[in-house]
Amino acid sequence: MGTESPYLHPPDQLTEAMLKPSEKQCLSIDRRLSIAPMMDWTDRHERYFLRMIAGRALLYTEMIPTGAILRDAARFLRFDPAEHPVALQLGGCDPDDLARCAELGAGWGYDEINLNVGCPSDRVQNARFGACLMAEPDLVAACVRAMRAASETPVTVKTRIGIDERDDYDFLRRFVEAVAAAGCRTLILHARKAWLSGLSPKQNREVPPLRYEVVHRVKSDFPELEIIANGGIRTLEQAQAQLQHVDGVMIGREAYQNPYVLAEWEQALLGVAEPAPSRFEIARRLVPYIERELAAGTPLHAITRHILGLFNGLPGARAWRRHLSEAARRQGAGTEVVVAALDNMQRQEERSFAAA
Repeated sequence: MGTESPYLHPPDQLTEAMLKPSEKQCLSIDRRLSIAPMMDWTDRHERYFLRMIAGRALLYTEMIPTGAILRDAARFLRFDPAEHPVALQLGGCDPDDLARCAELGAGWGYDEINLNVGCPSDRVQNARFGACLMAEPDLVAACVRAMRAASETPVTVKTRIGIDERDDYDFLRRFVEAVAAAGCRTLILHARKAWLSGLSPKQNREVPPLRYEVVHRVKSDFPELEIIANGGIRTLEQAQAQLQHVDGVMIGREAYQNPYVLAEWEQALLGVAEPAPSRFEIARRLVPYIERELAAGTPLHAITRHILGLFNGLPGARAWRRHLSEAARRQGAGTEVVVAALDNMQRQEERSFAAA
């Protein structure tokens, strides 16, 4: 790897016999296809909906700060068993707090605990976590060790390939060595660096150029690690190309904006043989879940905002989005809103068939 590692157990010296049960489990989770943690998007309602489309893809929570969990674990950690396999992403930098949250996450049944070392927002930086932690690999390693010691649930790290002007490969390699020596066996690499000032989080997802070759080099230099490529993957062909070099792909905005593509992706990437339910079937199957959530006090729009893209690309998709966006926010709105929108789509499909 060019220079001798300063860590006690360089990653290339780790053997399966040295792994905790959690690391063996970590490598057994199928990460060939996963859905990225996305703030304000991948809440429990979105994950339940995506699971109806994709039965095996690994789902992630939004990044949840440790402070929020320690104040109200039930509010932030509850999820439906149907979401499995599902990973909890934590934001924080205090090893003790992260250890406690990892223990709580394991107790709630999450399949993986992930540490966010990639978010570049000012708010996150002010709390000293996210992408700025790339500059402190020893601290990240301490966090990973503490999290691993707290539970048997696999601990993973999601990060960038660099920050600001520190985007040379040696900087990234030293970071990978540190977290791997701490026992992290799976790294999710967003193939862009992050600018910690001057760009918004949205711009940081678009402006820094994608450098997949750097991610591929990490896999080549650390073949014993599971490396997942993230960033800018919007087509099945792009995903398949990445899987020639890495162990898995993580999909972000495409999965949210065009969720039904996940049905095709699962079949192609994971070898799922069963036909996916139709978009209409998915919407109908969601109704009982909505009824249950409404009875518990969840507002309708908190759920329907996630399904606006279900019919994207089909005739009537705009009317579907408009009806849900407007009607779901009316006082007393219930499942009749979704049923009416679905009936409209059904009629649109019948007209399209008749005109064909």
